[in-house]
Amino acid sequence: MNYYIEIGTINKAKQDIDEVCRREGFTNLTRLNFGSGGVGRFLTKLVSVTSILLRLKRGDMLFLQYPMKKFYKMACVLARLKGGRVVTVIHDLGAFRRHKLTADQENRRLSKTDFLIVHNPTMRDYLLEHGFRGGIHSLQVFDYLSESRPASYATPHQPWRVIYAGNLGRWRNEFLYHMDGIVQGWTLDLYGKGFEEHANSCTQLSYHGFMASDDFIAGAEADFGLVWDGDSTAECTGDWGEYLRINNPHKTSFYLRAGIPVIVWSQGAMAPFVVGQGVGIAVDGLQQIGSRLSALTPADYAAMRRRAAEMSQRLNDGYHIKAGLQAAADYLTSETQ
Repeated sequence: MNYYIEIGTINKAKQDIDEVCRREGFTNLTRLNFGSGGVGRFLTKLVSVTSILLRLKRGDMLFLQYPMKKFYKMACVLARLKGGRVVTVIHDLGAFRRHKLTADQENRRLSKTDFLIVHNPTMRDYLLEHGFRGGIHSLQVFDYLSESRPASYATPHQPWRVIYAGNLGRWRNEFLYHMDGIVQGWTLDLYGKGFEEHANSCTQLSYHGFMASDDFIAGAEADFGLVWDGDSTAECTGDWGEYLRINNPHKTSFYLRAGIPVIVWSQGAMAPFVVGQGVGIAVDGLQQIGSRLSALTPADYAAMRRRAAEMSQRLNDGYHIKAGLQAAADYLTSETQ
């Protein structure tokens, strides 16, 4: 049988993967909830993990989402003690951005799993270089489940309309406050919290406040969604920006679920996927956006928009995590033969 431990978090990516596990018939080991407080969450996870001893049998699969804080190693050890196999999907690497672990410490922790589902080939290569020896599969892009249907509207706009949604605070995205002279031949629409309107001098930038994700998918109009982090308009910098070199930002999935093509950093790990799938463009710096957009023909953009709409359906179906789970099952089967 296949089991998973429900994360019970507000993290959208983790919630969606929990839902796909339910749809795929995995059995949830999180059967008791002791509340949303710190002690309650601790007890909920403790009981869920210790239930591995009662439920798992030899040959069963346990699916985990990483990081899992204090209980990841315990869950892996107990599953193996029962003769089970462990499959892990990675959301965040503590050694790369948060620096809470060294690469060697994180590798020792991840070595407890039999199979890893990672973000992309760059993250795969990084983990292999640091000693991971199990099976490994690249997700390529996170899925995004929503009951909303993407808005239908005429495109492209004149001038081109680019949208940016997320955390708009200077501590995370200082670049947003240096767009004067950058936004030429296009406009930038911001959705989210934390934007300091008084600090903005760019007349082509408009702030629309916070919009719930399902409402955004159903109602936001844009020609492109911008995936960018950090302090600089020239490149993605700082801890958040540098992390794009190895990370799949969930923002990419959010825009594509809305049927909106994306603009990504050319040095980011998502760039090969976005360009290869034809669902967006990659730029070295934000200064290139105007020239890249002006070079697009109507046929180019129409094809990009069509492929983004097709991608939206796959994301809503959980296509990519289901492919990862199937790859894991195939690997574990081959290892036992």
